[in-house]
Amino acid sequence: MASWEEYLAAQQNNDGVQFSWNMWPHSRIDAQRLVVPLTCFFTPLKEKPATEAQQPPLEYDPVLCQKASCKAILNPLCAVDFRAKIWICPFCNNRNPFPAHYAAIAEDNRPPELYPQFTTIEYTLRKATTMPPIFVFVVDTCMTAEELKSLKECLQTALSLLPADALVGLITFGRMVQLHELNVQGISRSYVFKGTKEVTQKQIKDVLASGIVRPGAPGIGAAPGAPIGGIPPQQQQRPLGPGPAGPGPMGPGGPGLQGPHQHAPQNKFLQPISECDESINDLIDQITVDRWPVPQGHRPLRATGAALAVAVTLIESCFPNTGARIMSFIGGACTHGPGAVVGEELKNPIRSWNSIKEDNVPFMKKATKFYDSLAARVVKNGHAVDVYSCALDQTGLLEMKNLFNSSGGHVVMGDSFNSSLFKQTYQRSFEKDGHGALKMGFNATMEVKVGAGLKIEGVLGCCASGNVKNANVSDQEMGIGGTCQWKFGAISPRTTIGVVFEIAAQHGTAVPQGGRGLVQFVTQYQHADGRKRIRVTTTCRSWADMTTQQPNIAYGFDQEAAAVAIARLASFRAANENDTPEALRWLDRTLIRLCQKFGEYVKDDANSFRLSEKFSLFPQFMFHLRRSQFLQVFNNSPDETAYYRHILFSENVLESTTMIQPVLFSYSFNGPPEPVLLDTSSILPDRILLMDDYFHVLIFHGQTIAQWKKANYQDDPQYATFKQLLEAPVADATSILQERFPMPRYIVTEHEGSQARFLLSKVNPSLTHNNPYANEGGAAVFTDDVSLQVFMEHLKKLSSSSST
Repeated sequence: MASWEEYLAAQQNNDGVQFSWNMWPHSRIDAQRLVVPLTCFFTPLKEKPATEAQQPPLEYDPVLCQKASCKAILNPLCAVDFRAKIWICPFCNNRNPFPAHYAAIAEDNRPPELYPQFTTIEYTLRKATTMPPIFVFVVDTCMTAEELKSLKECLQTALSLLPADALVGLITFGRMVQLHELNVQGISRSYVFKGTKEVTQKQIKDVLASGIVRPGAPGIGAAPGAPIGGIPPQQQQRPLGPGPAGPGPMGPGGPGLQGPHQHAPQNKFLQPISECDESINDLIDQITVDRWPVPQGHRPLRATGAALAVAVTLIESCFPNTGARIMSFIGGACTHGPGAVVGEELKNPIRSWNSIKEDNVPFMKKATKFYDSLAARVVKNGHAVDVYSCALDQTGLLEMKNLFNSSGGHVVMGDSFNSSLFKQTYQRSFEKDGHGALKMGFNATMEVKVGAGLKIEGVLGCCASGNVKNANVSDQEMGIGGTCQWKFGAISPRTTIGVVFEIAAQHGTAVPQGGRGLVQFVTQYQHADGRKRIRVTTTCRSWADMTTQQPNIAYGFDQEAAAVAIARLASFRAANENDTPEALRWLDRTLIRLCQKFGEYVKDDANSFRLSEKFSLFPQFMFHLRRSQFLQVFNNSPDETAYYRHILFSENVLESTTMIQPVLFSYSFNGPPEPVLLDTSSILPDRILLMDDYFHVLIFHGQTIAQWKKANYQDDPQYATFKQLLEAPVADATSILQERFPMPRYIVTEHEGSQARFLLSKVNPSLTHNNPYANEGGAAVFTDDVSLQVFMEHLKKLSSSSST
């Protein structure tokens, strides 16, 4: 029998499920006393470790509970009567007969979904139509020739990594927006839209229809040598556009022709790579720097908003409710037309946190409103927007944040398209699985079903509400609430969301004998091979009585998951309250209440305060979270804050705890590398430190090591051990850089080096210029921040005080 810890670890590895509490009190009032809300971190497309039994997707449709208000899916937690061929739904206790094709079911002949090890199972729907994924590249041309050359090479590499049937489109923009025709032999044609206006659906439909010829009519406006409008004759009956539901060329279910492996109706702007490979590569080669002159002291005129509007309208008109990604590459701030975030003149800087607080932001409200309206359309059609922003100044990620946050797109922030950070991150987004399919899901919806005693408060993550309300949705909202279904335009094996639950049972009701709280996640998505899949994960936890079983409930506390839940909640509050100090105050109150509830102490005696090992790291996480870039906007631009929060809301618990409290390793002559405290006492002259805070991987050489390195001792054969010592952290850093998405910034620095600030801003300042707790050794940090020791003293005092 596996131990409790092994069971939880297996759930994490196989199902991608991690709860902040693993035993649940059975009443609403007791649950509120837990302080940290009951949160489940769930990774819908979690990849199973190679060592585990791999279950290939089942080639039949799932069996649903027949109760209309339940519709839960058959799973290992169901009670099954093999003789009567009936299963009892654990969510609503409805008795359901098995369908006819399960007639041979028996105790020793079960379908895979009833085996206890397959709590996550995937189905490939047979009747759903298949559609290849769609990629629209939106390329900024207002950048230097060198930057553009590097970006073009990356785009051409990306095209070679896409599946052959994927549809692609190309839009370039500077002051004007150009929508390029594909597959035109010898003549490159594009439609040019004004950068000052938002394109309408009618304009795009007129452009699409201009190459379509009615049967019997002469070919007007068709490209020489190309198929007429790029559309096969049987689909030339009517212009491309969202038609009425049903089996028309553009019904909501994609192409109306039923059955698997149908080709999408194409048009001259979106074509399968296999047919337009040569022409799109030629078009990319021909992209040049925007020719519009830029006067001295001005920014280039860049119509980012108008270009994104063309891309959104194009795929909205042609392929609603179909998996599609808009990949935008932005080399600076939008200065022209809708969505502009800054004026043309360089003397007027782009908004900062200071100007936002003073409400001195003439562009921000209008731009945010514009990008939010685009985001709503993108979500409605099940598409995703990726933003690759590479510039030395801000590009407007803060205003655009809902485009990538609510659609589940990637966002990458770098200095240059020529950097390895951008190149490797972009290439990594096209990773493939063992079957050669892209590790991407498209147009996904996730529904959460809960058993008796639970309700859903909301989700903290990068997705959008599906606006489906039922009896299991709580009146109280946390994050994206008021629904039991959420939409993702794109989803990857790393996408992790936090679902916040409410325990709804009344106080005083008895805990059912052997009763368990049940949760089922049903994720429906379009696989990269074009087929619809449904992935079902079912999990449960035991109920407990708070009055008699508080130690057991405390033992089931997961401090890492709890720290990430509080980090997401605090960041969500900070983002929605204009980054007031209120989020920090809420964080402090939460920590004090948790310590009062689960600490052991004598009233008003701070020295008697103790926390069990299940809670001992939590205050430390909160100390680092208070100082982190998620809550402290000082020293970060608004764009950086939007970027960091997006990553926090999309990564799993392990990666998120690294962001909150970075990992520090020490390399010395005394033995193998060892983890050390994230503290100034660890910065010693004869040590090399490796710090990983998820966004940066930093190697720091102590004072003595730096002097030896400058004296080139590593080149002398008799100091071979010194050379090995220098190489060891580099090898470890390389392995981190190769696995992570987006790729972190790599920094090598030394004692008193300018980049050492990245390390000094993260370590606990136990040794400062005015600190009475200072120990000998280590490097002093000049800061007025309190140290962890002072923080803990105050926490003990406040938690044990009878007046708080």
